[in-house]
Amino acid sequence: MYLTGFLVGTRTHVIDVVRDGTHAYAMFPQVSLRMFFLSLVVLDPLVVVLVGLVRLEGVWLAGAVMALDLCGNWWGNWHWLRDDPSQLLRLLPLTLFGAFVVASTLPLHRVAGTTARSETALPSA
Repeated sequence: MYLTGFLVGTRTHVIDVVRDGTHAYAMFPQVSLRMFFLSLVVLDPLVVVLVGLVRLEGVWLAGAVMALDLCGNWWGNWHWLRDDPSQLLRLLPLTLFGAFVVASTLPLHRVAGTTARSETALPSA
């Protein structure tokens, strides 16, 4: 589920960029949000590769990307949410997945750190 969420994000952002180019997120007036969402075309697959390789950097990157993605989506959609609270349903899956990723960052880091240490340990004679 963890990597699948980032693969879905990758697919979504790639489709947006292929369809609309650099104007894919023009509905957001904040240039910083548009740039961030465009950068997810690179960041999401990078998370998939690093977490798939059980790299500690991938775990932290996943948590940071999801925290920023959640903040960006809520910030960028806030005016629509105020006008039509039913729009919350659109953000619900992303919010739940984001909360899962952020909440699992530390436990996953512990497990990945244990795995990394055991792989680099010298074999006993």
